[in-house]
Amino acid sequence: MKRIGRKLICCLLLILSFNLSLVGLESQAHASTGSFYDMKARAAYAIDAQTGQVLYQKNANKVYPIASLTKILTLAVIEQDIRDHRLSWKQKVKITPAVAKVANDWHFSNVQLNAGEEYSIRQLAESMMIVSADGSAEALALASAGSTAAFNQKMQKVARAAGVHDAKIYNMIGLSNDSLGKHRLKGVAKDAENEMSAKDLALISRYVITKYPETLKITKIKTANFDVALGQQYLMTNINALLPQNGFAPNGWTIDGLKTGNTDAAGKCIVTTGTYAGRRVILVALHTEGDWNNQSKMQKEFYEALAANYQPVKLQKITDLPKSVHQTKVVNAKGRHHVRLQLDHSQWVWMQKGDDWRAAKPQFVVDPTHRSVTGKLKAPLKKGERIGKIELQIKGMPMLDVPVTSGQTVVKQ
Repeated sequence: MKRIGRKLICCLLLILSFNLSLVGLESQAHASTGSFYDMKARAAYAIDAQTGQVLYQKNANKVYPIASLTKILTLAVIEQDIRDHRLSWKQKVKITPAVAKVANDWHFSNVQLNAGEEYSIRQLAESMMIVSADGSAEALALASAGSTAAFNQKMQKVARAAGVHDAKIYNMIGLSNDSLGKHRLKGVAKDAENEMSAKDLALISRYVITKYPETLKITKIKTANFDVALGQQYLMTNINALLPQNGFAPNGWTIDGLKTGNTDAAGKCIVTTGTYAGRRVILVALHTEGDWNNQSKMQKEFYEALAANYQPVKLQKITDLPKSVHQTKVVNAKGRHHVRLQLDHSQWVWMQKGDDWRAAKPQFVVDPTHRSVTGKLKAPLKKGERIGKIELQIKGMPMLDVPVTSGQTVVKQ
């Protein structure tokens, strides 16, 4: 029995060892086919701002606290108010005792705001984005809407316009609800904080940069004086360490935004944006590991790894792709069995260096509205009508969908 027991144990150990080796090989295979960079964060998301191509994602749709990244949305509301002539950059805002209490609380990020003193919308907006001044954000929101609840509604409206429909918004700052004191929301938990996904923040950032390009004129400022009172100034230094000539400025890139944030619940969060080879990229990371320097280092490494491994290539027409996606079969058609495909529009695509379009393994996928029960493209079709997409499998990146249209009109049988 002892001999049999030993043999059985040996066999089990051999099986276990073999299975572990398979797991190791599987892990190595997964690593070799994974993303070009591993962001050490709870969630992350990167896109090409012009095309929306997803360059990187990690838990991108999970909702988390976002701390002061909220202020990107706050600024968007203020800029819309200025466009609509409800506010102006030169307009003065008188600081109330309640706002001064938040602004001068050492627990928060701030520039000094004195009760009874007046500051311009421009001053408040710059301090909110350059040094993440919480009191300035509160002063702007109250000037815009009169109350936290009313301003939250304006923030939700901008978020929806950006394509975000489930944002949890409790205030204009990103602090816990209780931190706003007199201006907190009634009937809401004291520890409630604004929550969004990394993807949500990328969509909002893209919307803000596109619709209000003046945002970047503020966020790229490295230093500026804030006039606290007559004869008293405070030198603001931008806390974005990736700006040009700063310690973590990525080689080959020009970073000009956007915002950092930090609370106990959210951890260290950041949204940066910059340009390379004519392309603008937005990078979001929530609850990053390590200290602020480590966060900046990871952002720098991401941008440099992207530029080292990929390049933007223009896909101009369907014939740039392999012949397999130049045309497709049509069912229920009168007198025609195939139809030419054409790109809905030309677009830039981040491709791995050295690869051609064949490496992306393009595949045509029919839109559900034009799909037969057998999965084929079905008639009728109108020339120029959107009928599906080409899926491109860019190595190390999420799948990219390129919309395509019908090259001809096809009558139903």
